Amino acid sequence: MPARPETAHAVQRDNDPLALNVLLKACGDGNRWAFETLYRATSARLFGICLHYLGNRAEAEEVLQEVYISLWLKASSFDPDLANAGTWLASIARNKAIDRRRARRVHEPLEASLELPASDAVVESVERERQHQAIERCLATLEQDHQRYIRFAFFEGCSYAELAERHNIALGTMKSWIRRGLQRLGRCLGL
Repeated sequence: MPARPETAHAVQRDNDPLALNVLLKACGDGNRWAFETLYRATSARLFGICLHYLGNRAEAEEVLQEVYISLWLKASSFDPDLANAGTWLASIARNKAIDRRRARRVHEPLEASLELPASDAVVESVERERQHQAIERCLATLEQDHQRYIRFAFFEGCSYAELAERHNIALGTMKSWIRRGLQRLGRCLGL
């Protein structure tokens, strides 16, 4: 289904997840207008994710560009039955930022402050806090070790192999624990 102007209004008005899905599917069909509209609707949020993981504005901008190149190339593989467009895009941004961070082999704490445009800062801050509280609430339902390993893997960018070696646990066991923990988190978050 081609993206239409009313889709752009829905995205701009309230970041409607269904409108984002429509735009992303249209990008998969090669619709440049949909790509531009999707970029305008999501770039501030995705830049914030990149900046959070990298802590460096110039690097975050480079990674953001990689995210949108990847989006253009992979949009046709997007399946709205598996995730909504916002989640799909956020995971691409997160993964690319973590890959860049791992390539630097730097493991400093992720305490970067987000520098978002003033008009988006309040909305982004509120949404980020709401998501953070939901994730923390659901993480608290997991066993202590599983919480810790998920935090290391997804908030600090450690690989499963690094975690297994650091904690002297078999790699398969580490993967199983994290996978089961993520499944429980997903259920708790309603994903």
